[in-house]
Amino acid sequence: MSEIITEYRNENTKNIDLLSTIDIVRKINEEDKLVALAIEDETPNIAHAVDIIAKQFLKGGKLYYFGAGTSGRLGILDASECPPTFGVAPDMVQGFIAGGDKAIKLAVEGVEDNFEVGRKDAEILTDNDVCVAISASGNPKYLLGVLSKAEENGCKTIALTCNHKAAILEEAGHGICVEVGPEVIAGSSRMKAGTAQKMVLNMLTTGAMIKIGKTYENFMIDLMPTNEKLKDRAIRIVSELAGVSASKSLETLMSCDWKVKTAVIMLKCNLTKEQANDTLRKNCGVLRRALKSLANV
Repeated sequence: MSEIITEYRNENTKNIDLLSTIDIVRKINEEDKLVALAIEDETPNIAHAVDIIAKQFLKGGKLYYFGAGTSGRLGILDASECPPTFGVAPDMVQGFIAGGDKAIKLAVEGVEDNFEVGRKDAEILTDNDVCVAISASGNPKYLLGVLSKAEENGCKTIALTCNHKAAILEEAGHGICVEVGPEVIAGSSRMKAGTAQKMVLNMLTTGAMIKIGKTYENFMIDLMPTNEKLKDRAIRIVSELAGVSASKSLETLMSCDWKVKTAVIMLKCNLTKEQANDTLRKNCGVLRRALKSLANV
């Protein structure tokens, strides 16, 4: 039997091909319920990873995800959601997949076994950055190459896997291992393992962005209102935080280039756009800190 737990056969689904459609779906759902419980066991390690990432962000560093196949695609997905959600630059969180952009849609055979390609892709890393190597099995040579180069460059490294015998756990400075057990279909790690990785990546970026002040309470106050849905959300956030009508929020947002934090300070503290922006600059762009400084004046 394979030593890689993600390749084990699931005894609970051996006869899944004989089941009715509703029972197939129920079997998958039963297995999916185990994912959150497995993640719960790893929350201390996930929290430590969040602190590592937040600390490097505050130094001006960036977060890089590296993975092959499903894991690489999940990293790219999480990275691509950060600019619209948190108003950060597109290069602050980046995702790399073995095989390059072509591999996002199509399988590129053999590249995950190439140590040197991993080293080459990781040349971008610096000692201010964080590298997260993502893999269900945790053994692709591509990722071992990434981690090797990352270490040479002084980059902080984190391994995210679903296999406690993963090679990347040995090579990374910090490890997260979410053991979700055998998949519904043996070896199909896009299922429970993929779900676990997506949930952990959500925690890493969301947690780190909260730590560096990209939210106020549970509002995404650095969002970029680039469409009607996001503009409506911005209006609702400002109305809630400043205690004003939607029309007043809209008027203020339009006067300050749709910057939510600026609008909130203008309305709550009766300041001009310039005064509000200056207060934010003095407080590193953190709304809670800016409001506190004005309350103490």
